[in-house]
Amino acid sequence: MLTYSTTMKRLNFLFTVVVILISISCSKSNARGPVNEETPVLPPVSFTSKDATAAFNTFNQYFYSTTDKLYYSNTEKKDIGAIWTQAVYWDLIMDTYKRTGDAAHRKMIDDLYQGGYNRYDKYNWSNKVVWFIYDDMMWWIISLARAHQITGNQEYLNRSIEGFQYVYRESYDNEKGGMWWDFNHTGKNSCINFPTVIAAMTLFNITKETAYLDKAKDLYSWSLANLTDSTTGRAADNNIRGNKGWSDYTYNQGTFIGAAVMLYKATGQTSYLENAKKAADYTQQQMSDADGILPAEGDWNEQGVLKAILAHYLLTLVNDADQAQYLPWIRKNINTAWGNRDVARGIMHRNYKIPCPTGIVQSYEASSAVEFMQVCPPEK
Repeated sequence: MLTYSTTMKRLNFLFTVVVILISISCSKSNARGPVNEETPVLPPVSFTSKDATAAFNTFNQYFYSTTDKLYYSNTEKKDIGAIWTQAVYWDLIMDTYKRTGDAAHRKMIDDLYQGGYNRYDKYNWSNKVVWFIYDDMMWWIISLARAHQITGNQEYLNRSIEGFQYVYRESYDNEKGGMWWDFNHTGKNSCINFPTVIAAMTLFNITKETAYLDKAKDLYSWSLANLTDSTTGRAADNNIRGNKGWSDYTYNQGTFIGAAVMLYKATGQTSYLENAKKAADYTQQQMSDADGILPAEGDWNEQGVLKAILAHYLLTLVNDADQAQYLPWIRKNINTAWGNRDVARGIMHRNYKIPCPTGIVQSYEASSAVEFMQVCPPEK
């Protein structure tokens, strides 16, 4: 999957084969014009459930292709967005449906599955042109399992299991542990290891097959030792030949949290919960600014979607592990983003602290605050 635009990821992938360096930090410039920081800002807000629905509807209005049944990369509606981000948007649809119970949102779950089926070789996991990195596949594998949990559709579960078995077989290092990020096995990244724990736990929760739980425990243990600072809750971006790459990304914090919460719920082992809280604390205290506002990742690239992943898993810590102490911080981020939305279009920006640009906006950078609004309950 993640932290790079599709083009940059391909370039980074080829580069790593030559120099054995996977340092995931991509920044793509584009002449879309400056952000107009003089745009009138809305007065302080406290978002409501109605606002959450409005945010989702306008996100679809400006980014969803009813023909392709997938999301465009930006408001120009010329190109479909990157393959792995579609799985993130599918989660957004599912989280919205879980909140609203709306039949139209339920239909979108099946529609986006069909859109992916049509575009991505019927979810043929062995197609190394459609898929070119393991984490891109794992995001879909997780979402397919979730779609089964929500809809009961057996086809979704079958494709998730097939994908998990394929990626685990191809990516897992039987000698030293951990999952390889790329097909050439040059490095092991958080964006494949923690999501694989989540996928395994989701499939365990569905099937009750202990082999999934065993894989999840093994990978989590390896990841804790090789991809985190367990004393601070900081997740490394990658591990190349035993060397941790310390770049902070919100989605790595999010999947670290999500993996730990799922293991805590399944086992009752409090060390998992403590690690999840450390990861959340690190994100709040070290990655957010002095006002607690999360970083504006994604300067015209796919990193804009990263906080949407954080949102989903951070709220599992709140809702599934009863850690409501994070709600004021989360709501402050939501209210800041919603207050700075483009009033005319109703869409938000990756940088919650400034008014949303009035020109071209990417679906990636517009997505995260929408996801936060679906999973975080409004203040009563």
